[in-house]
Amino acid sequence: MTAVGPFGLSVRDQALEADVQTGLAAVEAGLLDATKSDVPFITEAAQHLVLAGGKRFRPLLVMLAAQFGDPDAPGIVPSAVVVELTHLATLYHDDVMDEAVVRRGVPSANARWDNSVAVLTGDYLFSRASHILADLGPEAVRVQAEAFERLVTGQILETAGPRDGDDPVAHYLDVIAGKTGSLIAVSGRFGAMMAGADERSVDVLTQYGERLGVAFQLADDVLDIASDSHESGKTPGTDLREGIATLPVLHLRARAEQHGRPEDRELVELLEGDLSDDARHAEVLRRLRAHPALELARRDTVRYAQEARAMLAPLPEGYARAALEELCDLVVHRAG
Repeated sequence: MTAVGPFGLSVRDQALEADVQTGLAAVEAGLLDATKSDVPFITEAAQHLVLAGGKRFRPLLVMLAAQFGDPDAPGIVPSAVVVELTHLATLYHDDVMDEAVVRRGVPSANARWDNSVAVLTGDYLFSRASHILADLGPEAVRVQAEAFERLVTGQILETAGPRDGDDPVAHYLDVIAGKTGSLIAVSGRFGAMMAGADERSVDVLTQYGERLGVAFQLADDVLDIASDSHESGKTPGTDLREGIATLPVLHLRARAEQHGRPEDRELVELLEGDLSDDARHAEVLRRLRAHPALELARRDTVRYAQEARAMLAPLPEGYARAALEELCDLVVHRAG
């Protein structure tokens, strides 16, 4: 038994492990093939993040969901390539919007080239995903289109911010469900659907993916503050420095408004100041790590992971379901 996929997932059955590993290797080959162009520069830009690696969390979920039907069905690997290409395309666009300079340990495309190249490369990846999708049938196209609409809507809602009177925490969770949950939900759906699983299993794995996706993002929010290492793939406190209000910060603001404690208001004021100053940034990080708002964010992460796990109850017991359950535990462990 060896670890597969993100976080060192352990698959307890040799046949399942071999199937998942073979599938993920085929996805990797499919990603390289899909990002090739007759124009060498386009190939270089399109493969920039593919070659930088990544967790391949979405393809892994496709492979595990396919175990509830025929795991050798021909549409499984292409659908996994589609969701990963879509994810990669959003990263190119996100880095432009966030003015990021590093992604997956390498210079972001916008930093290596410029914003125009990054945006157009993201568009190119979307087009390649659509080309593959067309061969998977109209239902697959519809599912992907609906998910993409939700993903973009989530991004727009994040940019616009909550309206007057909206709960900022509830708004943020809606944003995450769209930006992250939607595509991970499609991963579960595509795996089951392409494998010919029954309708109930397809729905279960879709709902599971949605909740797991939200838990996955919330764990990243917690890690950005709580981690002393590079567990999250970026320097701790990066979101704080960039002024991104993640869940712990939103919980802090809510507590400051509701209870009006001087120490909460003072920390909010520090957060709203210039966090490019290293000393100020370190002080905010230290205080947030000891603040109840971080624990509230952890509890939200656990809640979504538990909901994801509970969704699996209708599926038959076995190694594939056990692996999906372990994914829930590993996501929570990241936020621990």
